[in-house]
Amino acid sequence: MPANKGGRLGLAFPILIINMRKIFIPIIAAVALTSCNQGSKLPAIAPDIITEKTPNDTDDPAIWINPDDASKSIVFGTDKETNGGVYAFDLDGKIIEEKSIKNIQRPNNVDLEYGFQLNDSVTVDVIAFTEREKQQIRLFSVPEMKPLDGGGFPVFEDETDVEQRLAMGISLYKSPKDSSLYAIVGRKIGPSGSYLYQYKLESDSTGVSSNLVRKFGSFTGGKEIEAIAVDNEMGYVYYSDEGECVKKYYAEPSMGNEELACFGGELFLEDIEGIAIARYANGEGYIIVSDQQRGQFNIFSRKDNSFVKAVNLSTLETDGCDVVTMPLNDTFPNGLFAAMNDEKNFYFYDLKKALDLKP
Repeated sequence: MPANKGGRLGLAFPILIINMRKIFIPIIAAVALTSCNQGSKLPAIAPDIITEKTPNDTDDPAIWINPDDASKSIVFGTDKETNGGVYAFDLDGKIIEEKSIKNIQRPNNVDLEYGFQLNDSVTVDVIAFTEREKQQIRLFSVPEMKPLDGGGFPVFEDETDVEQRLAMGISLYKSPKDSSLYAIVGRKIGPSGSYLYQYKLESDSTGVSSNLVRKFGSFTGGKEIEAIAVDNEMGYVYYSDEGECVKKYYAEPSMGNEELACFGGELFLEDIEGIAIARYANGEGYIIVSDQQRGQFNIFSRKDNSFVKAVNLSTLETDGCDVVTMPLNDTFPNGLFAAMNDEKNFYFYDLKKALDLKP
C-alpha cells in the first residue's frame, strides 16, 4: 500500500507540474510582451559617458559651467535617501569627493544659478536643492561648496499637514528685470491650487534669507508635481503635472498666476517627469521632457511649445535631466545633456549626438 501510494503520487506530481507550466508560460510571455510594448520603439542612442554610481538612488542633475575652463565643469546629481547627498561629477563621470555634499536627508531635486549677489562687491554661483525629510531647501556656493543658508530654509510653513511640507521639486529663477533670485518649490503632496511656493532669496549683512512671495500652480491630482524648470530669458516656469500635461506660468511674481499653457499630455505613456530647457539665441531652443515609463524624451519648441520629436536615449525610468548648449570639451563639443538613469547613475551625451537638433 505505501508503495502504491508513492507510485500514484509520483505520477500525479509530474502531471501537475506540466499543467502549471501550461498555465504559467503564457502568463509570463504575456507579461514580457506587455513590458516590451511599453518601451520605446525608437532607435536607442547610447550615452557618451556613464557616471560612477551613488550609494542609493539618483534623481536629478544640474550642470555648472566653469567660467574659466569649460572642460572643468561639474555635473551635480542628487542621491535620494535618508543618508543621501548631492554628488559632484567631472565630465568623465567620476565623483569629485571634495565637491560632493553628504549626509543630506533625502535630497530630491537640484538646480543652479549664476551670479547671486552676496553683497555690493561679491557675486557667487549657487546650487539649491530640496531636503525632503527636513521640509526645507538648501543653498550652497559653487564651486566653493559653502553653505549659505544657516542650515536650511523651511518651506510650506503654513501647512498644518506635514505631508504637504515634504519638498521635492525646485528650480531657480533669476529675474531679467532686477537680477532678483527666486526658488520655486514643489512638494510630494499638495492641493489642487497653489501647489508651488515661490521664495525670494536675498542677502544682507546678516546673511541670506528666504521670503515667501507667491503661491501658484494648479494640480489635477492622482500623481504629483516634481519636475520644475525655469526659462529665465523668456520669463516662464514649466512643471510636470505628472498625470496631465506640462504646465506653463509666468516666472515673474508680478505677472500673475494665470496658467498659460498645458501641453503634451497625450504624448506620454504614464508619468511626465524631468524637464530640461535647451536655450539658443533669439528665443530659439527646446523643452525636453522625460517620458519615464516609455524610456524616451519628448521634445517641444521653446518658442511655441509645439511637439518636435521624441528620442530614445536608452535610459531607464528617468526622473530628472539638464542641458547646456555651449561646447565643454572634446567629448561634448556641442553641449551636454545629462539624464538620471535608474541604476544609481547618470548618463551624459553630446547634445548634437543625443538630440540632433538645430540651434
